[in-house]
Amino acid sequence: MTEEQLDELTTALDDFLQPYLFCCAYTQTFTHLNTYCRGLLSELKRKSVEPIALASGCAVRTLQEFLRDHHWQHDQVTELLQRHVAAVLTTVPDDGLGNVGLIDETSALKSGRHTPGVQRQYLGCVGKIDNGIVSVHLGVCKGRYKTLMDAELFLPKEWAEDRDRCDRAGIPKDLDHRPKWQIALAEVDRARANGVRLDWLTFDEEYGKAPAFVRGLDERELPFVGEVPKSLSCLAVNGSRRRPETQVKGQRAEDVVRHGPAFLKQRWQKVRLSRQTLGVQVWEFKAAQVWQVQDETWSQRTYWLVWARNAETGEEKYFLSNASVAVKVAKLVRVAFCRWNVEHRLRVVKSEIGFTHYEGRNYSGLMRHQTLCLLMLSFVAEHTQRLRGEKCGADDGTGMQRLEPAVLGVAGGSAWDEPPPPPAGNHRLPPAAEPACPSVPAEASLQAKKAA
Repeated sequence: MTEEQLDELTTALDDFLQPYLFCCAYTQTFTHLNTYCRGLLSELKRKSVEPIALASGCAVRTLQEFLRDHHWQHDQVTELLQRHVAAVLTTVPDDGLGNVGLIDETSALKSGRHTPGVQRQYLGCVGKIDNGIVSVHLGVCKGRYKTLMDAELFLPKEWAEDRDRCDRAGIPKDLDHRPKWQIALAEVDRARANGVRLDWLTFDEEYGKAPAFVRGLDERELPFVGEVPKSLSCLAVNGSRRRPETQVKGQRAEDVVRHGPAFLKQRWQKVRLSRQTLGVQVWEFKAAQVWQVQDETWSQRTYWLVWARNAETGEEKYFLSNASVAVKVAKLVRVAFCRWNVEHRLRVVKSEIGFTHYEGRNYSGLMRHQTLCLLMLSFVAEHTQRLRGEKCGADDGTGMQRLEPAVLGVAGGSAWDEPPPPPAGNHRLPPAAEPACPSVPAEASLQAKKAA
């Protein structure tokens, strides 16, 4: 956003940040939180500490200390954010799928070896093994509302085994190497504990290929539709639905769908999927119940195996779901393709809000930067919801004036993935007369004094 657009959003941003101020131990930190968040929404090319500090008139060292050394809890910010998202979701129009949880990971190229978690590993951002970091994320979508609400660093095994290196980077002693699917399950648990209701969960084959992840979702009784590799070991359910004997070998999913009687006797069904900027896609699908191999034995229950192909391009995908046999398969396909929402949110938070711009060597600084980026992403998503005339959580029924040019400045139509509407007129609010480092809202100062 430009400075003028940010000035127009000052009141809205102050109100949004109000609950998060008290994650900070000192009132002096309140101002820095506002300053940093404004910087993430600004039109700066790089949204790391130094550019934000210089643009706001704050000392660079002061903002570095805010991000790295000041006493405030990024995990508490995440908790409050998730509770807020939970409230927003109760007021968002539904498209028949409810709240769909979205698991994905993202990566960032990093030079050197000091950024927490950095090493040569597969990076999706470049599609190859390179030097960088990876983080795992949980998002949620309902209808046309979508946001991210958790981020956790993937700590490679080489880092976890070198505790001196971890200590130098400020990595907590209790943070160890975990597979990405375990991180994802922990994020799901955290969100549900904070009141976020998930009607479904969807994910890509990086997570679908882990039987322990599938079993973990079953244990949580969380319905899912996730992509799995074509090499998934499974076996079509026979007429009696008896669980296969241990010595029976599984088949690859691609062989089951191409040669299994349960699929051969079906006709292709079609579903039309709309993505706002890419137009309608038509996918054909077949589905049948299968057993899955888990830890060299057969699963305790059966799953839907869905075979889908793009009617135009011929692209094929395989999905696994623990949904009831009574659920229509077309609905499962719609849930599965909700996953594009998390890819879109990751693009926006990286390209518009500077998610990958952190340049420090400290774990707390990195996680605080990422957490505040997700906070601002949710701010943009929520107020774009208001622009469409749709209520969101904590809405008292009144509209917010002149949010349009400011929100469009950071996301264009990206919160909905469609072109922005034209300006409503030539009238603009006068820019707020505030110092380079925004002052603490009076109400916040008063509450802090009372608390002290």
